[in-house]
Formats: sequence, structure tokens, C-alpha cells
Amino acid sequence: MFTDYTKIIIKSGDGGNGAVSFRREKYVASGGPDGGDGGNGGSIYFQVDKDKNTLIDFRYNKKFKAGNGENGSGNHCNGKYGEDLYIKVPIGTIIKDAETEKVIADLSKENQVELILEGGKGGKGNSHFATATRQAPSFAIDGEKGTEIEVILELKLLADVGLIGFPNVGKSTILSRVTKATPKIANYHFTTLDPNLGVVKPEYGDSFVIADIPGIIEGASDGVGLGIQFLRHIERTRLLLHVIDVSCSEGRNPVEDFEKVNVELKKYSEKLANRKQIIVANKVDVMPNEDLFESLKALAVKNNLEIFKISAVTGEGLNELFNHVSQVIKTLPQEEIVDIEDRIVYTLKDNKEEFTVDVINGEYVVKGPAVVKLMGRVNLEDNESFAYLQKMLKKLGIDEALREKGVSEGDTVILNDWMFEWYE
Repeated sequence: MFTDYTKIIIKSGDGGNGAVSFRREKYVASGGPDGGDGGNGGSIYFQVDKDKNTLIDFRYNKKFKAGNGENGSGNHCNGKYGEDLYIKVPIGTIIKDAETEKVIADLSKENQVELILEGGKGGKGNSHFATATRQAPSFAIDGEKGTEIEVILELKLLADVGLIGFPNVGKSTILSRVTKATPKIANYHFTTLDPNLGVVKPEYGDSFVIADIPGIIEGASDGVGLGIQFLRHIERTRLLLHVIDVSCSEGRNPVEDFEKVNVELKKYSEKLANRKQIIVANKVDVMPNEDLFESLKALAVKNNLEIFKISAVTGEGLNELFNHVSQVIKTLPQEEIVDIEDRIVYTLKDNKEEFTVDVINGEYVVKGPAVVKLMGRVNLEDNESFAYLQKMLKKLGIDEALREKGVSEGDTVILNDWMFEWYE
């Protein structure tokens, strides 16, 4: 089964907690702190696998998690790092954030590896917090929690040339004649339900990859039938061969066929609509009269397009067409079809942009990832740990932000659901 679209949930590993420990030896009554650090959580990577050609592996397996970091321990022993997770996908896979649909990564190169989620950082043990005045710190820092997001995986075939057109116009027959691909061929609509790829044989010019895209119908760009899934695969191609049936075996008009398919291309993507096209008039061996081809030829001249007459069944015109295509391909630049601006790598950083301060019913409510992270690292029952909290409030800029909002002595401040009274 060919699968080209799916959603999965990925989660990076949690960082291990730092340890609270003190050196204890036979002849040392009061040893210093020796708590080790927690290990970092595992990160999530996506990796191109040349042996995969669909997303079928993700049909039932929907959740992927990297390993957690281990907790630190005494004697300055740091916890083991969590195991990174490498998720293998076919070349041509686009990864999007399911919530925003922003592109996170475009895996369109051989052996490409992309970091998507960084693992949580391990917490520091109490040995890091010893000072001249605080020689026996009784607190450590918990590790960061990993990040969990839902992502969309879209597979877009990588081909130089795409065969497009209405159903049953002969695209699969053309592919079977000029490549070694063996698509299903029959005289009914949507014989081809999945895209097929083939490498053009040497007798038809220099080698290039061609894709047989299932037939496009009216409303495809609006999701009618499987239209959007089909249109997705045309985006990667550099040249479109627009196959049109001039035999009128389906009772349609060739000129109207051309216009309807191009309307769907334009509605789906302006960039796709401007992709270079060559009109391929197929089934000329059973064409009822020459007028049908002449009307299509006039349309090609009007739109400044090249047109070729062929018969995929008899082979007429195939050599001329594909030798020409192999030369045209050389003149078309490789281009990035997917634009990625400021590619996302999900990680948690300490900065002012990761918290908000709101005044609600006279109370100062501080929320955000930086606050969640900070509150997960302190022990509010421990005086030294509480002093560390106050220090971090200043370092993160939360102290300053509260003052800008007008906090004063005796006001109530809520940090991640923990309530306390503000004092200067």
C-alpha cells in the first residue's frame, strides 16, 4: 500500500535529575557535596532511508519517544544520557508542525539527517551550588522535561518529469513504454490510484525520472476524490507533460480538458501553474479527425507551449517526444520547491520571551515555558532552594517584568499555580 500522508506524535527524552549527596567516608565526619548531574534526554532526528518509498510504517505506529536521561548520584556520578531516536523516512518527505502547518524540515537529499526535537537538559547536582558561605547546599536541580509535538509527514515524489491529465488518457501506458515500470493498465477511470515512478530507457535520450500521477478531475484542488494527494506529487517535478486524449473516446473536448486541468493546478498552487508544460496529444492512432488536433495545436500556439502527437499504444512519436524532453530537462534548474524560513528546532531556552505576566483580579500571574521549567527545578520546602528561586527570577527577567506591571509589597504573585506574597 502506498501511503503519502500521516500524522504522528514525537517526544524527546526527559533530562535526569541532579542528585543531592554528601561525601561520606570513614574518617571524614562532614564531607562536602558530591551530587552528580542528571543525563540529558535523547533527541529526535529524522533520517532519509533510500530503501523506503512510502510512509506505510507510520500507519499504525503513531507515537515515537526518545530515551530519558538517568538521574545523577553520589560521588559526582553523572546520569547516563538518554538514547537519541532516529526516525527513518523516504526521500522527499516534508515534516510540518501539525498545529501551525509550518514546515520544519524538507528531507529531499540522500542520507540527509535533521534534528527536530532536542532532549531535555539534565539537572545539576548539589555539588554545583557550593560556595564559601554555602558549603553544604541541600538542593539540586531537576532535569528539563522533553518536548512533545504532533507532526505531519507528507511524501512528495522526487521526479524530473510528471505526467498529468484526466483519468484514462494513457499516462500509465506511456510510462510502461518508455521505462521499465509496470503500472496497472486498464480501460477504466482511476486504474492508477498511486503514483508510479520510472527511469526513462536510454533509447529515449539521457536518463531521467518520470512520474505517472493519477488522473486529475474537476474539484481536485478542493479535495474532490483524491485530488490533493495527487497534486502534492506534482510539486517536485521540473517539467509537466500534459497528456490529452484526442480520440474523444470519453466524449470530452481536448481543449476543455487542457483548460480544466490547468484551472486545478492554479487553484492548488500559483507556482505549480507556472511550471513548464509540454502538451502531449495521445491516441492519435484512433483520432476521428484531424480537426481535434488542430484545435489543440492552436491552443498550444496561443499559450506559447510545445505540442507533440503520439500514440502510446503503437509507439508513434514517443522517440521524438522523449528525446526532446531529455534535452529540455538539462535547461531547467533544480529548485527548492518547499520554502523553509527560520526552520524550527524545538528546544527550551531561558529568555524573557518564554514567560508572560498578566494582572488578573489584582493578582500577578506569571506563566510560560521558562516558569514551568524553573518551578520544576526548585524545592520550595528548602530555604536554600528558595533563595536559588529568587536569584533565577532576577536572572530570567521575571523580577523586572513584575515591577513594570506595578507589583508592590504585599501583592499576590502566582508562579505556575504556586502562590506567594511579594516583598522587596
